[in-house]
Amino acid sequence: MTTRTKKLKMDEEDNLKEEKEVEKEEEEDYSETSSEEVNSSEEDKKRKKAVKKAPAKKAAAKKAAKKAAAKKAATTKKKSKDEDEEKEDEEQDEDEDEDEEKVTKKTNTKATTTTTTSVSIATDNFDEPKVEDNQMKVISWNVAGFKSVLSKGFTEYVEKEKPDVLCLQETKISPSDIKKDQLPKGYEYHFIAADKKGHHGTGVLIKKKPLAVTFGIGIDKHDNEGRVITLEYDQFYIVNTYIPNAGTKGLQRLDYRIKEWDVDFQAYLEKLNSNKPVIWCGDLNVAHTEIDLKNPKTNQRSAGFTIEERTSFSKFLEKGYVDSYRHFNPGKEGSYTFWSYMGGGRSKNVGWRLDYFVVSKRLMDSVKTSPFHRTSVMGSDHCPIGIVVDLN
Repeated sequence: MTTRTKKLKMDEEDNLKEEKEVEKEEEEDYSETSSEEVNSSEEDKKRKKAVKKAPAKKAAAKKAAKKAAAKKAATTKKKSKDEDEEKEDEEQDEDEDEDEEKVTKKTNTKATTTTTTSVSIATDNFDEPKVEDNQMKVISWNVAGFKSVLSKGFTEYVEKEKPDVLCLQETKISPSDIKKDQLPKGYEYHFIAADKKGHHGTGVLIKKKPLAVTFGIGIDKHDNEGRVITLEYDQFYIVNTYIPNAGTKGLQRLDYRIKEWDVDFQAYLEKLNSNKPVIWCGDLNVAHTEIDLKNPKTNQRSAGFTIEERTSFSKFLEKGYVDSYRHFNPGKEGSYTFWSYMGGGRSKNVGWRLDYFVVSKRLMDSVKTSPFHRTSVMGSDHCPIGIVVDLN
């Protein structure tokens, strides 16, 4: 083979080799292109599928959101309704007797929306103070409606307390509506009603029978509100009273309270006291001193704390009577007998001391221990108060 022939053959082999390499590269390019196209095709399918699913997902989400919104609206409506009903019930409890209600007395004008620490009210021990055979336990309680308190544990409380005499105020019930089988067993009872049905009124439950029971003070313009029942015993009189409120709308009854009622009632007490010592008890509708209510500064012109009412009460004491609770607890603060339902006054102990045992000074030797407040007893915006007196 000549050199030229050999060279030509080598060129042909090189060309063939290059052609094969080109073909191989083209196959690889095609393979890569084909793979990319396949991948692209699959991605396109996924996108199309996703596009088809998107409206369905969006519709489902919209439906779920609508359902959630409806549920929330229903919950809000129910909550609002419950709150309205709760408020309505509370207002009804407070406003059974508009002329006599005390809920307008101001509580804490600096109250905020922050949480306030509550004052715990201990459970009362009804075995204390001890009552001996020669003693009498007298309880006084503004029940804010006798029918109402009957359904709130009244009988159970009386059975635990075991008072010899129970004086009730703001009974709001006609004697003809009293059913003996609803009352605690072993008690004689007497009630007096106001001429205006469903207002005022007083009552007594008696275990130790008195010599006499008297209704009113003998003056029609006062007695038509059913505010006084007097029990006569050998040793003393017990005078159960529901003193008129000075008024919740601009102190509209303040003049009547201090210029008419207080004057005539003081004369009535003096007449009794000239014969026998007196135990005067009940809701007297006055906080006598600044420590007898939580917020004296903001209540200077509130019914029950006006200077006129407090001065008038002082005049009673100057006639020879003693505020028996203050006699034993001269500087004690935070001791109240009434709490407004408004603002949760009872749980915060934002209250007033409106209920008293005022005793003839010459009888104080028969009062051996301090009068007590049954602050754990519910059923009214007042709590029962009590006193134990010697019968010697």
